[in-house]
Amino acid sequence: MSAPAGRLLVAGVGNIFLGDDAFGPEVIRALIRRPLPPEVHTRDFGIRGLDLAYTLLDGCATAVLVDAAPRGLRPGTLTLIEAEPPDGTVVPEAHGMDPEKVLALAAHLGDEPLPRVLVLACEPGVLPSGDEDILPGLSTPVREAVDRAVDALHTLVPVLLADPAAPAPPLGRPMESGPPHAAALPGLAPGAAEDR
Repeated sequence: MSAPAGRLLVAGVGNIFLGDDAFGPEVIRALIRRPLPPEVHTRDFGIRGLDLAYTLLDGCATAVLVDAAPRGLRPGTLTLIEAEPPDGTVVPEAHGMDPEKVLALAAHLGDEPLPRVLVLACEPGVLPSGDEDILPGLSTPVREAVDRAVDALHTLVPVLLADPAAPAPPLGRPMESGPPHAAALPGLAPGAAEDR
């Protein structure tokens, strides 16, 4: 099923057999209990990068990818990242789910402009060390971040539905699994985020 033209796509990405990489699919599963508005196309893409690339080209104005992304922060920390448009230096890849490579693939496949892409990322605590490791299940801090990610999407989505180009709103206090430290959201100075 494709995203209706002009609407918002919320896409879970990640491999459910690779520990905290399953964060995106788990957030999409949690949205079954707390659904987003009906005009939002919500889907778990797993590791199907080609499928996501074609969906990005199918007329949605904005996409929010929910993914685990190591950024050197405390495990379970959520950050909201505005994805840069592909600049031609990243090689498109049809297999796998690196968001940067998926965007490069979508740009390679289509002539139309790509939608705005935001990434709601969670700092993983446990990822496999080799290709043959299977680690089912999320670590405790990442599992605890799933409900906070759902809260964040319920804050972000109404803003993007009203104006797909709107600046992303602050998503409350720094989105961390422990006591608040410096703001985890890009563009916010420590103390600039609102407390919940």
